[in-house]
Amino acid sequence: MSGKMRFSMYRKLHDLFVSNKKESTRCMTSVLVLASMTVVGVLLAIAVLERPQASSPNHNVSMDQCRMVLVESIPQHVQYKANVTFGVPLEKAWKELLSVATENLEVVSFYWTLTGQDIKINSSSDRAGREILAQLQSLPSRNVSVRVVTSLPSLNTNSTDLKILQEKGVHVRKVNFGRLTNGVLHSKFWIVDRQHVFIGSANMDWRALSQVKELGMVVYNCSSLATDLYKIFLSYWMMGESNSSVPESWPPIFDTDINKEHPLLVKEDNVTSRIYIAGSPPSFCPESRTKDLEAIVSIMSEAQHFIDVAVMDYSPTVRFQHPKRYWPMIDNAIRAAAFERRVKVRMLISCSPNSFPGMLPFLQSLASLNRVIDHISIQIKFYVLPVGNETHIPFSRVNHNKYMVTDKVAYIGTSNWDGDYFVSTAGVGLVISQHAPHSIWKKEAVQAQLQMVFNRDWYSEYAVNLNDLGHHPDCALAP
Repeated sequence: MSGKMRFSMYRKLHDLFVSNKKESTRCMTSVLVLASMTVVGVLLAIAVLERPQASSPNHNVSMDQCRMVLVESIPQHVQYKANVTFGVPLEKAWKELLSVATENLEVVSFYWTLTGQDIKINSSSDRAGREILAQLQSLPSRNVSVRVVTSLPSLNTNSTDLKILQEKGVHVRKVNFGRLTNGVLHSKFWIVDRQHVFIGSANMDWRALSQVKELGMVVYNCSSLATDLYKIFLSYWMMGESNSSVPESWPPIFDTDINKEHPLLVKEDNVTSRIYIAGSPPSFCPESRTKDLEAIVSIMSEAQHFIDVAVMDYSPTVRFQHPKRYWPMIDNAIRAAAFERRVKVRMLISCSPNSFPGMLPFLQSLASLNRVIDHISIQIKFYVLPVGNETHIPFSRVNHNKYMVTDKVAYIGTSNWDGDYFVSTAGVGLVISQHAPHSIWKKEAVQAQLQMVFNRDWYSEYAVNLNDLGHHPDCALAP
């Protein structure tokens, strides 16, 4: 293929996959017909001839403002003491992102249930979900291109959300991760105008806005990070095609210069941040993408003083595949940090009526290492939300957070800490390391805010020591 022809085809692919033009779908059809190849085939052909050189780490300096905002949902009827830290309400953050969208929006969610009707529930607490759905419906009429990727099969087959959105002009693809990797698509993120991103624990579910405790991060005005996350979106979008298969080697268009070794450097006032996005499963990551498991283990290995973890599920097993197997990677990293370097570990695990009882012996094993006399500190609590009068709402009243904060790093992910999520299931993790004068760091750094949120929950009335759990009606792990 001549250099001119390579440039022409590469330019078409660039317009197809990277540009903001609203005609990208039409371009895709034209390129595929002309080339008589699948998208993967074209990209693989280009990969041989046009593989770009990796950028120097000095090139990963963002010229954007990259303003980071911690966001969360506090379920109805949950009360905290005065003068504690809260993130920006998730409902407010999502509505703001939808209102500022002018060109395109990409949304990835495990499943969609934005109205009570989707799960045959009549509850006024679905108000925020219905309003979000209405905003999404209006975007195509505002000339905003909207693409959605979700998992197949869906957790809720009765939802009409995506059908309604498709009727309004939203493009939807469902990715069969069961066929591709023996997992599911568990990522949850938004990309707005290739400028703003949301990454967090919340699915497109009205319960995530009013009945479930969620946490995430919105990063505004950060095109470098948004473009990087868009590459992950494109990998899902491609795999949503019929008869798709995971390539043995991902084409260079999916490569990243932003990773653990070369994080994106952002300077805002007196705070310097180093940021990157990790991914899973490994089969969906090009070599240049830091794997989610690698990020978590390295964060723990670099911690010097403390590791605070808040996740819904924790089990060092691959439990959704047969045969089940022991999977100690994260568990070993926790034990090594506490035993070898005397790092103080606190783990806040969610417990609800639907929790996995098999977590308990593994958590008890970790807690048994806690010995003041040997300077080994591993403390474990369960976060139990009162169900109250909401028993009729399934899979609600749960702490759905998936994050970690250390003296070095803040990590916000989309995966529970079971082996399956790092072996076969799709997820992403946002890693942030910040430096600033101490007085400024305490007020402005998202790491400091995340630690204050963890402390708020750790010392709240909803946190129960593992040894004090006893019989708790709202916790399936209670003996």
